[in-house]
Amino acid sequence: MPKSKPQIKSNIASAALAATAAPQPDQPSALLGGLTPKQFMRRHWQKKPLLIRSALPDFAPLLSRQQLFALAAEEAVESRLIVHQPQGWSLQHGPLAQRDLPAPEQPRWTLLLQGLDLHLDAAHELLQRFRFVPDARLDDLMISWASDGGGVGPHFDSYDVFLLQVNGQRRWRIGRQKDLSLEPDVPLKILSHFVPEQEHVLSPGDMLYLPPRWAHDGVAVGGDCMTYSIGFRVPQRAGLAAELLQRMADDYSDATLYRDPDQPATATPAAMPAALQAFATQALQRLLAERESLACALGEVMTEPKPRVWFDEPSSPWQIAGLRLDRRSRMMYDRRRIFINGESFLARGADARLMHCLADQRWLPVEQVRRSSSAARTLLQDWFEAGWLHRTEANPS
Repeated sequence: MPKSKPQIKSNIASAALAATAAPQPDQPSALLGGLTPKQFMRRHWQKKPLLIRSALPDFAPLLSRQQLFALAAEEAVESRLIVHQPQGWSLQHGPLAQRDLPAPEQPRWTLLLQGLDLHLDAAHELLQRFRFVPDARLDDLMISWASDGGGVGPHFDSYDVFLLQVNGQRRWRIGRQKDLSLEPDVPLKILSHFVPEQEHVLSPGDMLYLPPRWAHDGVAVGGDCMTYSIGFRVPQRAGLAAELLQRMADDYSDATLYRDPDQPATATPAAMPAALQAFATQALQRLLAERESLACALGEVMTEPKPRVWFDEPSSPWQIAGLRLDRRSRMMYDRRRIFINGESFLARGADARLMHCLADQRWLPVEQVRRSSSAARTLLQDWFEAGWLHRTEANPS
């Protein structure tokens, strides 16, 4: 197991938010405007937007404005400051000290904090409400705070997003944009010729779902506007292929040497031999034919922790207890393996069922831990000592 790293420190207190499971596939949900997750995925997912009034009517901000500004100053937190002035747009990357931020009363500026779920348990719990989509696709929670008129300009994303209004109001204009040309000499990807088709003003508790490539422009109305963006992962084909090939190649063993006993003498020595090209093609085909190796590499890649993520060592020794996954831990499984934080383990029978339960629920009651096999308990202990798991006194509600 990899050694634990120092804990990410922040100067915020964890906001209270009860652990709430995602709605069941056939269960109507206010989060989805009364649709069941099955209906939402069939009718809207990657197809068309959905405006949901009072999706979370009693939801309160997880951070105050002051806590949000303080978090932006931390090195471990990805933050951006966007200001729209008469002379144009400006973009500044964090960490951002309080003195770097304009006064809250100054109009037309926005502070973005990416990956809040890595730093705050309550933000991680909010993401759990969206686990009717596979974990392999669920990405992170971003907070956007804006003064009056603040925004990031009309743009489109390559991923699905739920836009939850938490404080103040924001006016969204959205449309299926055909002209994707961008403004030149601007530090942001702002559409040059945005043509909105719909307009909605969101108040606290309202939410807007947008599929990929739906252009949108959100502008704060009246200031002190806070929007949470629940974003989704979109593996890029070439990038994913490169990561998979690298992992597969690291474990691939084939000592076959190239031979060319029929190679004739040549008058063009710089020409690439056709037989060597065929040998190279065959080498890649043999590698990709390792289906189990490919499945293993995919699970490891999809559970690899994000950059700048590390885990803290436990403050007390291992003992049999209820367990929960650390908010930064990524855990998935397939028909043969368990994947956690970039590592893979073969599992079958009762051990596999136990690990599937941990991955799906993200916690295990003490009774299940106590009944687990010695091999499973050894793994759980290793993960606990690596900081990937923690003891929990009570089952999440």
